[in-house]
Amino acid sequence: MNMETQLDPMKDDLPLMANTSYMLVKHYVLDLDVDFKGKVIEGSVVLFFETGSQYMKTSSAGKECCQSQFDETCKIGASEPCHISMINMSTCSSKTEHNDFAVSGKEEEATSDESSNHSNNEQASGISSSKDCYDIENHGNKDFLLVLDCCDLSVLKIEEVDVAAVSGIEKFTRSAKLTGVSKKLENLRNWIVHELVTLPADRWKEQLYYFTHCSQAPGCGELLFSTGTWSLEIRKSGIQTPADFPHAIRIWYKTKPEGRSVTWTTDQSGRPCVYTVGSPINNRALFPCQEPPIALSTWQASVRAAAGFVVLMSGENSAEPVQLREGILSWYYYVSMPMPASTFTIAVGCWQEVKQQSFKQTAAIETNTEFSLPLSRSDFRWHEEVCGHMEYPCRFQNPAARLQAVIPYRVFAPWCLMESCEEYLLQLIPQCLSAAYATLGTHPFSRLDVLIVPSNFSSLGMASPHIIFLSQSVLPGGSHLCGTRLCHEIAHAWFGLAIGARDWTEEWISEGFATFLEDIFWARAQQQLSHDEIKGQQELKALLRWRRLRDEVQNSEEELQVLRPKKESTGELSESGASVVKYGLKAEKIFMQVHYLKGYFLLRSLARTIGEVSYLASLRKFVIKFHGQLILSQDFLSMLLEDIPKQKESGLTVESIFQNWLDTSGIPKPLLEEGETWKECPLVQQVNGEVTKWIQTNRRIRKSSKKKMKQDEVVFPQLLPDQLVLLLESLLEEKTLCPRILQYLERTYQLREQDAEIRHRWCELVIKHKYEPGYRDVERFLREDQAMGVYLYGELMVNEDAKQQELARKCFAAAQEHMDASSAKVVAEMLF
Repeated sequence: MNMETQLDPMKDDLPLMANTSYMLVKHYVLDLDVDFKGKVIEGSVVLFFETGSQYMKTSSAGKECCQSQFDETCKIGASEPCHISMINMSTCSSKTEHNDFAVSGKEEEATSDESSNHSNNEQASGISSSKDCYDIENHGNKDFLLVLDCCDLSVLKIEEVDVAAVSGIEKFTRSAKLTGVSKKLENLRNWIVHELVTLPADRWKEQLYYFTHCSQAPGCGELLFSTGTWSLEIRKSGIQTPADFPHAIRIWYKTKPEGRSVTWTTDQSGRPCVYTVGSPINNRALFPCQEPPIALSTWQASVRAAAGFVVLMSGENSAEPVQLREGILSWYYYVSMPMPASTFTIAVGCWQEVKQQSFKQTAAIETNTEFSLPLSRSDFRWHEEVCGHMEYPCRFQNPAARLQAVIPYRVFAPWCLMESCEEYLLQLIPQCLSAAYATLGTHPFSRLDVLIVPSNFSSLGMASPHIIFLSQSVLPGGSHLCGTRLCHEIAHAWFGLAIGARDWTEEWISEGFATFLEDIFWARAQQQLSHDEIKGQQELKALLRWRRLRDEVQNSEEELQVLRPKKESTGELSESGASVVKYGLKAEKIFMQVHYLKGYFLLRSLARTIGEVSYLASLRKFVIKFHGQLILSQDFLSMLLEDIPKQKESGLTVESIFQNWLDTSGIPKPLLEEGETWKECPLVQQVNGEVTKWIQTNRRIRKSSKKKMKQDEVVFPQLLPDQLVLLLESLLEEKTLCPRILQYLERTYQLREQDAEIRHRWCELVIKHKYEPGYRDVERFLREDQAMGVYLYGELMVNEDAKQQELARKCFAAAQEHMDASSAKVVAEMLF
């Protein structure tokens, strides 16, 4: 695959083209075949629409339609998608933006010049070129143009769906007669879709039944379409308003093997698989969709694959496969909670379910309940309030769901990793779920699958509704890395999924919260820790994160360090609903932790100001108020400050937080003062003592190079995983360590057997000191820990040592073919 054609360095911003203000997708029905030989997914998607907020008044099918429904949607807000995996975006922009149109450009009827670029000047050219309008057949009247986000797809045919032909659909047309919908069949069809998408939440099963049948109804006329680099544009000749445009359309298409929403690769057992990698372009190369988060929608999907493959998806049901014909299985999933299309996830492979062995899983949970903070009465009173989101069958309103500390869960992995999953992961899940429930209350989703994804996954984890992807890198070396990462991804169920960012550039809302909550969940999940032990672990973690933030701020572009890059205009859209995700396609961005770290330190500092107990109570209240909705930073900050009137005096305001934490690059001022305090922590002091002993031993060995060092002279006690990380980072600051001390260091702590965070630091030491016996560890790390391994390529090149550079090129050549696109791009720039 030629990287040049795939990546356009000029385009750092990701355009969201869908004109959601005119038409809004409410439901997708996907019907797909997965073809591993051709590396394509093909089939159809049926989209059911509501007329958008801009055009409600002009509807010919029932004048007032559902104004109230749309007022509610507007309240939920608008702008960019909230998939969780900004962590592991396999980035790349595409060919220069031009529309390969039969007829010119795109229509944006109501867009004046200033509104198409009022949000910022880096509007993607696809949006700004949307002034060319269709002006051909209609003698001055333009056809309405539906714009969907779409990329790397072959669209074969688009047709209107004849929903009026479905048997039993009459029940939805009765009210149409009363409101005097004109007899025109098109209007009747749109009325049926309107009635269907606005059914109340308690009729969701019936709604799903009719969505299924409507999606199978015959086509009734092809629609005109054309594809641009980033979008799919659809029109119906002579139709000039969204209200008259077909509200149910079927798109026949297939993906391309190089499409960037999914990765075709092999799992650790060498079997083929395909999965959504959490790409920065999200799912637009998997199905045409509306990417902006305001298009909260439900979906259902039937996916067919050869027998032997397991299809996992972000659906709320655990699908049971149905044999269609010899050798083909069909898997059906659905969701009833509206979410942005970016959260849709699929993984098809020869996954094996890792089952609980003989021990009872309840044991793990019961010991944990005594630790759970009982939710106070006041927490439950909150539940009885009406939810603030658009209607759907909500777990927060379901008494049984509210009491469920551990939701049903399953673990899947390639067969060669099943044993490693049994070792820690399987026992950790109920402990971490239970800890999360004790902290935040009701689980927003009804079940959880955990999948160990292929080694080319460029992050340690990624959360989607009902499913978490974990890297194989979290499995070896004890339970610490596995447990903390699992806690982080579980936290995303609340922050990032149930509560999404209204503007995609504010990823700190999801990542800062998940990083902060990871520590709280993990403290509760480890049983029998004293208050002081927890405090010590959290201060040590804070110091490590502080060091990482300091390094990152020194070594990255300033504009990428700002948590709210669009400042006041965050959340704003052009009139059509189109917008831009600033820096959404920058390849370096996926390796940056600044959103996690600064977000975490902001939340930590608020918790310290307010006191942890009241702070967690505020978080629970926030979850109850905002679940199922999209938010901006100020929604959280205003609510938190409202709850604590006395903070007003301490000068803590939304404005001061924006100024100090969210709108500036570099290290936030309040944090600079706090950096010193963690050094007093006993766990840190212990590490400092050990570092001194190692440095003295190193000096002694170098002086007495002739004599063998007596092994028993110095005793080095065992350290916690985070202490080992700090120890190795501190030793990295030493100018020279002799080979014998490195050998002794590795043996003392058995560094090759430790978790990936520790082994990463060991590899850095090996590279810095050109310790050749450790080169095989570096090679193994670059092969097996791609979730963390890009930085080491740079280190290997910097030393200008021929052996190291050869090692880097050899490892890259072996991994390149299956490597995540962003990682490959960044590494290629380092090496060549």
